[in-house]
Amino acid sequence: MKLFSFFASIVLSVSSLFLCAQDTFSIVAADSTTREVGSAGASCLDLFLTGFDDDSFLGDLLPDTGAINTQAFYLPANQNNARARMRAGDTPIQVINWLAKNDAQNNSSIRQYGIVGFSDANVSAAGFTGVNTNVYKNHITGSIGGIYYSIQGNILLGQEILDSMEQRFRNESGDLACKLMAAMQGANVVGADTRCAPDGTSSLFAFIKVAQSSDTYDNPSFSISVRTRDNSNIEPIDSLQAIFNAQHSCVLSAIEKVGEEKLLKLFPNPTKENITFIADPSLFGSQYIISDPSGKHVMIGTISGESKKIDIHHFAPGMYILQIGKKHKVSFLKN
Repeated sequence: MKLFSFFASIVLSVSSLFLCAQDTFSIVAADSTTREVGSAGASCLDLFLTGFDDDSFLGDLLPDTGAINTQAFYLPANQNNARARMRAGDTPIQVINWLAKNDAQNNSSIRQYGIVGFSDANVSAAGFTGVNTNVYKNHITGSIGGIYYSIQGNILLGQEILDSMEQRFRNESGDLACKLMAAMQGANVVGADTRCAPDGTSSLFAFIKVAQSSDTYDNPSFSISVRTRDNSNIEPIDSLQAIFNAQHSCVLSAIEKVGEEKLLKLFPNPTKENITFIADPSLFGSQYIISDPSGKHVMIGTISGESKKIDIHHFAPGMYILQIGKKHKVSFLKN
């Protein structure tokens, strides 16, 4: 009987940690041009004590479909249900409405969600903050340049954290990963999660991940994270930024003409396997040339349509130039 009581107490302790797992601030986003989906977040939760293997557990990316952040008394069952509804074709707001009515513990008032998704050519975002979620709590949804997002948080220092995340996200001119990193820096404030104020940090763990449309589920092309221990006095967002800088470039990858009309977009950048460029009709029939770091032409072709995907996995790592006609050039990094 004593042995049973011992194991029961362990189960109860682990369950308590699991139920209290709350991501304090996070963002999900979907890019209608690249069809990328991404998630980023952080919390003052010591993951070393929870048994979580994945630092990004709260973010669920469905390539070419959508992204779901499930937080505030996180339950895998709610996340699994949200994924099933999205795969069944529900829009973000429909998923939110379903979750509010069908919480796995019949207590949606303590949950918080951020969801973005594609419905054919349409993109949308939706957020949910339960009335009994821990204060300060709120969520923001919006869009900019065809990128839709939902930013949400609980146990926050205040609304200024969410507003700063949104401002940084909207002002960043790089790709989706760059925008998510900028949003995280918007919350790089001591006590952003108020529980971490004594530690002198914003949080104890942080993550970013982005899935391209061709990725398989649970295997995003870009995924980085940091976890720290309580009282370590290490700012995880600063550590995340260092990892980000080593793996990703935020150099602009758009060719523009007079009047700021974008003629061509190139993604992903950096890349390992391929690049895709989307061209303005005025460029159809133009020749493109890809040059290596030494200036040698390594590929020549003709733009025959709006979108073209090029396999570059055999290129050596380095910075390359894509030139369209005689006037337009754009650089990209091959990892």
